[in-house]
Amino acid sequence: MSDLDKAIAQLRACRPIPEPQVRELCHRARELLIEEGNVVTVTAPVTICGDIHGQFHDLMELFRVGGDVPDTNYLFMGDFVDRGFYSLESFLLLLCLKVRYPDRMTLIRGNHESRQITTVYGFYDECLRKYGSANVWRYCCDVFDYLALGAIVLGASNTLSPPSDMDNMEIEVCDQNGGLISRFPRRHRNQQGDSSGSHTLGSNSSEDKTGPPGSGASGDSGGSVGNPAGAVLCVHGGLSPLVDTVDRIRLIDRKQEVPHEGAMCDLLWSDPDDIDGWGLSPRGAGFLFGADIVRVFNHRNDLSLIARAHQLVMEGFKEMFDASIVTVWSAPNYCYRCGNVAAVMELSEDESGWGAFSRSNGDVGRSAGVMAGLEGDGVAAKSGPARRYRVFQAAPQDSRGMPAKKPVADYFL
Repeated sequence: MSDLDKAIAQLRACRPIPEPQVRELCHRARELLIEEGNVVTVTAPVTICGDIHGQFHDLMELFRVGGDVPDTNYLFMGDFVDRGFYSLESFLLLLCLKVRYPDRMTLIRGNHESRQITTVYGFYDECLRKYGSANVWRYCCDVFDYLALGAIVLGASNTLSPPSDMDNMEIEVCDQNGGLISRFPRRHRNQQGDSSGSHTLGSNSSEDKTGPPGSGASGDSGGSVGNPAGAVLCVHGGLSPLVDTVDRIRLIDRKQEVPHEGAMCDLLWSDPDDIDGWGLSPRGAGFLFGADIVRVFNHRNDLSLIARAHQLVMEGFKEMFDASIVTVWSAPNYCYRCGNVAAVMELSEDESGWGAFSRSNGDVGRSAGVMAGLEGDGVAAKSGPARRYRVFQAAPQDSRGMPAKKPVADYFL
């Protein structure tokens, strides 16, 4: 058993590892993360998770429901620390799993992975209490600066896997024991010249011919064949008026403390809302954005769905704007008092062979890509991937140890 495996076993028992091991772990994690771009490419199948907020025993419940690492490919969308009693054990365990299984664990940055925020909402005090100094907090904050700002999921399937006993199901909701709660059939988009709204793989329609996400390449002049389910963009918060393509995110200098404004701040702080265009956020950072913003961004970047976290959802997940954006929340009974359930979102692998993206062949005729599947504002809507949500409740009380001191839990942003 390697030292890393011993550290994982110790953290799984909710016991902190020695400070020298934390320093070495954070150093190895930084070496790994610095090789990743601002937007990590993840291939389905993948289980997408929202905020954890230091609720260690609920993280263990998440692994029980979703499958353990490395058997399951995980993507966590930030906010690993603050609020809960065990931010340290939660984040260090995820970091150990990232270093041990780098291809099976993707971690992106949340607004709480910040020096300023963690000094106010619990993580700094927890490190001080458990180690007697702020050294471990500094090591972890250095890792925060190297976390990616987003992820693109490619190769997701249009059909649920394992197959549903009913055809054409787009969404399944399951409980923590795998029992079926509800199903939702796929809604066909009306397409020009096709009243059924169906879409045939391998056809010559302009919607099929598209470049990789973020390239803006589409059209019928030799563009490459794209994933029929479209790509999924994962960010912690939301969109920014300064970011119109995924490639813009790739150009940000992310290796810094989260700024108070600008594109990086917006990606970690913004929220969708029932408004038109952009609005001021009550959080004091980031923006509110409406369905029209999401629709244009998804079309421009060949996305079918944006997955994000950042907001408490009592039902564990919430799809908005005709299923073009979804909020996933993975901290049940948030702050040990909110009474909400949590969820993870599973995207299965496209086994048809159409899930790979290749580079676009040319610029001619890109504008023709808007001909199929037009919505009211003239922007094409892409059919989303099949999704399975696993909803779970907080871990049983008798599985928890009581901490020495309660953290600050006064705000509910």
